[in-house]
Amino acid sequence: MDSSGQDEVVKRAPSANPPFTLGDLKKAVPPHCFNRSLIRSFYYLFRDLFFISLFYYVAATYIIPLQAPLSYVAWPVYWCLQGCVQMGFWLLGHESGHQGFSDYKWVNETVGYFIHTSMLSPYFSWKYSHRRHHSNTASVEYDEAYPPRTKSSLGYADTLFNTTPGRLFRLVILCAIGFLLYVCFNVAGRKYGRYTNHFDPRSPIYSESERPYVVLSDLGLLVMYYVLYKVAMAQGFTWLVLVYFAPMVVAYAILAIITWLNHTHPSLPHYDSTEWNWLRGSLSTVDRDMGFLNTISHHLCDGHVVHHMFSTMPHYHFKEATKAIKPILGEYYQFDDTPVIKAMWREATKCFYVEPDEGDDKNRGVYWFGNKM
Repeated sequence: MDSSGQDEVVKRAPSANPPFTLGDLKKAVPPHCFNRSLIRSFYYLFRDLFFISLFYYVAATYIIPLQAPLSYVAWPVYWCLQGCVQMGFWLLGHESGHQGFSDYKWVNETVGYFIHTSMLSPYFSWKYSHRRHHSNTASVEYDEAYPPRTKSSLGYADTLFNTTPGRLFRLVILCAIGFLLYVCFNVAGRKYGRYTNHFDPRSPIYSESERPYVVLSDLGLLVMYYVLYKVAMAQGFTWLVLVYFAPMVVAYAILAIITWLNHTHPSLPHYDSTEWNWLRGSLSTVDRDMGFLNTISHHLCDGHVVHHMFSTMPHYHFKEATKAIKPILGEYYQFDDTPVIKAMWREATKCFYVEPDEGDDKNRGVYWFGNKM
């Protein structure tokens, strides 16, 4: 394979209506996999908090006094370690939003609100848009996250982003500020015909009943901004960047990579409204083996397919449930163990737009990734 990934042939996933139902999949899963343990969930929460606190203590006590050049090594190590754990911590908030943390909604909402607000993420606002992603996965028109662009919508300027420098630029932006661009400007989100974001309660993303909770998310963030302001006044802005903001950049970079790779793969079909249904769309996801990130992400990397089938299932049952449904899914189950960096470059290269197969009039509503301009 050349460096662009052009020579690699990837077998397409089936795009026809599957010969099984969601009920068939549910029957195959051991019943206990749907049980949500409050004690077990809080164990993972406190485990992540322990490591976050430990890394903070090491940074505040031992790294800050270090002089160059040792500090130039110690700080990036801290940012990476802390960022990885914070990413997993954030994903427990994601699980809370799915009501997978416990059987008690008030516990789930409280935990999710605390986790996401502490990481400057609008909990309810993101929860609602993410729920619409799960309701419209792989829909060309209505998917809320990473809806692919159709070839017919591309302009001349897009050819620049389909070059080697353009791909590198897109990946740098995805890692550096991808999540920030999404929540602030709806970049890589569903197009609504006007500017929208995750902070405006009047955003077309939200229904009337959801708007008060968007305000509640905003109020939590305002409190958090004030706390950070007081910390900056006491410790200095540089201290705040080194200890708090830099690891969070790493956390959101990993989160953006994981979510993008779980939904972007040359084998995956997308559908327009003439062909889309919930099961076909939800099957258009891919499990990824990302090494140590599998555990740190609470198996959202390698258990993403079953997560889309049963979004209220707690993460600690993903592996067992995935094993149970794989025989039924057959070729509809997609798995890729390509190393992350290699996969990112391949997907940035081969998954630039979607279009139906030329001349296939029977499947004009089924779209496949391509990159030839």
